[in-house]
Amino acid sequence: MARPEIDQAALAQALRAFASVVGAGNVFSEEQDRVEYSDHFAPEEQAEAHQPSAAVAPETAEEVRAIVRIANQYKIPLWPISRGKNFGYGGAAPVLKGSVILDLSRMKRIEVDEKSGTVLVEPGVGFFDLYDYLQEHNIPLWMSVPGNSWGSVAGNALDRGVGYTPYGDHASRICGLEVVLPDGDLVRTGMGAIGEGATWQLYKPGFGPSWDTMFCQSNFGIVTKLGLWLMPEPESVLGLNVDVDNPEDIAWLVDTLGPMRREGILQQSPSIGNWLRAAATMTTREEWARPGERISDAAIAAIRAQFDIGWWGVTLRFYGPLEITEATLRVAQKAFDDKPVFKMGQTRWVKGDAPEGSPVTGVPVTFPLSNANWFGGRGGHLGFSPVLPVDGDIALRYFNRNYELHNEFGFDYHPSFAIQERSMNNINQLLFDRDNPTMVANLDTMFRTLVREAASEGYAEYRTHISYMDVVADTFDFNDHALRRLNEKVKTALDPNGIVAPGKSGIWSAGTNETAA
Repeated sequence: MARPEIDQAALAQALRAFASVVGAGNVFSEEQDRVEYSDHFAPEEQAEAHQPSAAVAPETAEEVRAIVRIANQYKIPLWPISRGKNFGYGGAAPVLKGSVILDLSRMKRIEVDEKSGTVLVEPGVGFFDLYDYLQEHNIPLWMSVPGNSWGSVAGNALDRGVGYTPYGDHASRICGLEVVLPDGDLVRTGMGAIGEGATWQLYKPGFGPSWDTMFCQSNFGIVTKLGLWLMPEPESVLGLNVDVDNPEDIAWLVDTLGPMRREGILQQSPSIGNWLRAAATMTTREEWARPGERISDAAIAAIRAQFDIGWWGVTLRFYGPLEITEATLRVAQKAFDDKPVFKMGQTRWVKGDAPEGSPVTGVPVTFPLSNANWFGGRGGHLGFSPVLPVDGDIALRYFNRNYELHNEFGFDYHPSFAIQERSMNNINQLLFDRDNPTMVANLDTMFRTLVREAASEGYAEYRTHISYMDVVADTFDFNDHALRRLNEKVKTALDPNGIVAPGKSGIWSAGTNETAA
């Protein structure tokens, strides 16, 4: 079945109706506007396949409701974004070409309950906005932030983004949502559904079914407010920075960290990265190899020597009262006593010290974005992020195969293994030069190979780029894709016109789906 086409006459009428709600200055339909809302990190052909037709930027939930009703009237699909900064996964661009971007970045209200350690944010609140708010009001609460912290607090949590503090599983810290449904109705989940909702951000389930997770990575509604638990500022943060010397050390490193994470010795989810994670933000490839030439072992050794880093490195942090973090640090050190560690350094922050100023202490940063310049030209990036068991042998096997594929297709291997309590996210950053036709041609083939090989072993991505949402959804094939059928039943019941984010996570309303290519 073909994807729905956008009726241009209906679109023109809808844009005029949108302008009557938000003002003509907040409707964007010129060619430059369409370019601005496209995916700036994808190849030209891929970006063109997902280019929107226009954008509309409301400021209130009531304006969102009005826009949704208009979209239903004219059968115009909307693609909601919080700030459109989902680097490596599509940015602001929609799955369905010609959709109208519903830009929620003007919605920037913040409400903090210092005593309870919670915040209620609108989608346009970025990590820097919330950080500045906490600093300005001298509120002793810490955020968790991702490595590239230029995005939305709400958007990142809804897309199951991760950070570096004990609150790093952002989706698990959601407590209470306000959502505009595809028919324009407005609901509040959990304890927000009663009167003023005095415990809206305190108790997740509410009464009856709990709906918060239904709106993570879905297109069942448009979140206009999101409650989030924040971390009380600890008395101390002590740390170990561990580097190992050889590629195969990933196996014992994972097996050393996994038990500590499960037992709660490690409160945060440590992220193991290779030498390129550091090098790509501090140098460019042309300093180490000629175009088209593989990065040699000698070049890798030179990079490591220049930046004094291991083949793999990981930062471990311990949060809480000083007497507890000092004891925990000693326990963690003992775990490495008989291991071939390349080098190990300690860090120490105690309340009253100058801020450490990094994501492990809840401070937003953007410098990792510079890794897109690694190859030169117009830098691009695509994320491949399968979920694996916390198992050293599996990590080593995955490393060996993916390293082989990267070399085969002409890409440099830029992975990390983020260890959760029972699983780990293997996040691969596929960096490329958008002006290099060979790399662009190889990108799609390599990505599909990665997806296919992971699925053959029972593994799949936890999030993916808009170009591959159908492809990844198709790998969830138990009982002839029963999960897809369930998602489509819910989508069709809530959104029969397919108005809200058609194709998000491979979910379409009935009559608009087709087999993934």
